[in-house]
Amino acid sequence: MKLALILLVFAAAGATAAPAAETKPLEVVAHVDLERYLGTWYEIATIPQRFQKGLVGVSAHYSLRPDGKIDVINAGRKETLDGKVKSVRGKAWIVDKTTNAKLKVSFFWPFAGDYWIIDLDPDYQWAVVGHPARTYLWVLGRTPQMDGPLYEELLRRIAAKGYDLAKIKKTLQPGA
Repeated sequence: MKLALILLVFAAAGATAAPAAETKPLEVVAHVDLERYLGTWYEIATIPQRFQKGLVGVSAHYSLRPDGKIDVINAGRKETLDGKVKSVRGKAWIVDKTTNAKLKVSFFWPFAGDYWIIDLDPDYQWAVVGHPARTYLWVLGRTPQMDGPLYEELLRRIAAKGYDLAKIKKTLQPGA
């Protein structure tokens, strides 16, 4: 129940937040091949949110459902890489079928948050997911670790999109 309430706060914040007037609208990538995007992603860095407090080793797994929506399973460990596993299951759906880069994600009906793919490796080895108000951000990779120069380049690109880099924190993952 506690996890559901936390996710409710996330969804409500995402649904009501508005972009800052001085910031240009957040752009998404030109196209996402959904089949290539599915699978497991590891959280490399994030703008920490209350619903993720104390989680390390965070990952997300996306799979296609028979109804065309996407199953989402987010998991992480409490406090340490040996900590208790916490997971939550939700669903996502595409809201911009031209690009497939704007989705909604819901872990607690009827609330859903924006999930915008704002940067993506041509080989689908990393992705940056944001929110139009720039209140949420995830740097994702197909492996738990990301090369330092690549991570620094992504931070530069994220800053150019109007995000405050001081809010971004690396996520502890195995192999660090």
